[in-house]
Amino acid sequence: MTTELLGIIPVLPSANIERDITWYKEKMGFEIYFSDSMYAVLYRENICLHLQWHADTSEDPLLGGSVLRIYVKNIQPIFTELVNRGTVAQDSLKINTPWKTNEFGFFDLNENAIFIMEDTLNT
Repeated sequence: MTTELLGIIPVLPSANIERDITWYKEKMGFEIYFSDSMYAVLYRENICLHLQWHADTSEDPLLGGSVLRIYVKNIQPIFTELVNRGTVAQDSLKINTPWKTNEFGFFDLNENAIFIMEDTLNT
């Protein structure tokens, strides 16, 4: 069995998650799937976008780069492939996150964070 690449989800920087959730709901009709003070997942029909707290400080989880989430079906084959290529560590796969995914991530050469994730509700 192979991994099926389903889509790309942008992770947008946010200086104020609560404020930005309100804006996306009121101005664009998005609904909340998950949110806390540092992160939010919003959706509308077949579109999903994520917001991540960003303050351009040393505590900032974005570390100056961008974030991209690649949505897949059947995460294990691509995880095994990237472990074998030396891209990720064997212990980097997180199973059943609070936001209902299985996922792992890594940085490219430009400090862009790339996460590969699958929805646990549909697995």
